[in-house]
Amino acid sequence: MDVVLLYSTPDPERAVAAAARLCYAPIGAAELLDTMSELAVRKVLKTIIASGHHSALEHASYTFAIDGVSRAMTHQLVRHRLASYNQQSQRYVSFAEEPAFVVPPAVAADPAATERFGAAVSAAFSAYRELIGLGVEPEDARYLLPNATETKIVVTMNVRELLHFFTVRCCNRAQWEIRAVAHRMLELAEPTAPYIFMDAGAACRRGPCPEGKMICATPYPKAPKRD
Repeated sequence: MDVVLLYSTPDPERAVAAAARLCYAPIGAAELLDTMSELAVRKVLKTIIASGHHSALEHASYTFAIDGVSRAMTHQLVRHRLASYNQQSQRYVSFAEEPAFVVPPAVAADPAATERFGAAVSAAFSAYRELIGLGVEPEDARYLLPNATETKIVVTMNVRELLHFFTVRCCNRAQWEIRAVAHRMLELAEPTAPYIFMDAGAACRRGPCPEGKMICATPYPKAPKRD
């Protein structure tokens, strides 16, 4: 798995604060962007986050390139509908050689399971190549490729959606692969907007776990409180 932050809104905290402050200011957002002090930016961010007025968070966005993940993972990822995606096509990209397959840790830890898993994905790929050799188009032969097939995807989310994504996907109850992706995305985003992302992550960082009787045994440490 490889996650790269391709692009983010320059000075995202200032951009968000200027957009939020505009609602109550006699001057325009461009002037606010240039003239707001760091203390004023921090004060506005604290107010909108604490009050739940999160629409201003949508004015900053992040674009990530995610490589070496499974189709099983990206099928979960694209359920986050308030985002933009472009994914490597199995219709227009055909595999001449066996592609890489993502092996779940639970499988990799068991030699017998690893052997059975490898045999199954290799058989599926062999059948895929046979169909193409028979003249079947890759868009139809791909029906044989398993969810374990590695893929690449680019995703863009605004900050509001990112915070929601981190809440549900950094949780210990999230599936292992998308959880690893979410943690890496958070590691890359946090330095660019440390105040906004200071308590990002699983819900238990900010308060009680919402999972009820499904609560895990290892909650995350509580996040620091905002000044």
